[in-house]
Amino acid sequence: MNADLSLVTLISEASLLVKLVMLTLLAISLYSWTIVFRKRSELNLAKRDADSFEDKFWSGNELNKLYEDISARPHSSRGMEGIFEVGFKEFVRLKKSAPTSPVVLEGAQRVMRISLAREIDQLEVSLPFLATAGSISPYIGLFGTVWGIMNSFMALGEVQQATLAMVAPGIAEALIATAMGLFAAIPAVVAYNRYSNKVERLINRYDTFLEEFSSILQRQHS
Repeated sequence: MNADLSLVTLISEASLLVKLVMLTLLAISLYSWTIVFRKRSELNLAKRDADSFEDKFWSGNELNKLYEDISARPHSSRGMEGIFEVGFKEFVRLKKSAPTSPVVLEGAQRVMRISLAREIDQLEVSLPFLATAGSISPYIGLFGTVWGIMNSFMALGEVQQATLAMVAPGIAEALIATAMGLFAAIPAVVAYNRYSNKVERLINRYDTFLEEFSSILQRQHS
């Protein structure tokens, strides 16, 4: 209880600027953890969707039947499924208008590349914030620490006899800002590295599928 009360007291009696630093770091930390949990669900869902679609795609079913099943759903497709849907739709549309033209395959590949770019943007949403939080949070905390220590030493100059007991509370409250900076930065850096790796692996899977699907369409077109 004493330790908790001491911590609360140090924070409540900190200077206005140090309090603002702590509040900023707390907001960064809370938002980072929100992104961490949300991104975890999004990436796990994207991986499950990719696994499920690959099982259907390579099961030997006809592409026309697979496309009809996907396009009949009320919700829009995403991920690998979305790339397939837009690519096959454009392939069929162009093939009807110009059955032997090389533009057919090029058009299908172009819309799939556009779809892939959109999927990449969606997968990478919020990752830059985690990277930024991991980079700047320690410096924000250090700024609060330097400011707090500076105020403590300035206060010492106004007294005749300086003691450790006089400067210790100011230094302690300043060091809390550093601790909060690390608390905000470390999870953000770990999450960014982990999720960046997952996103890269998903992008590689999407890109590989796009190339494989393009080869299938080329054989059908020739």
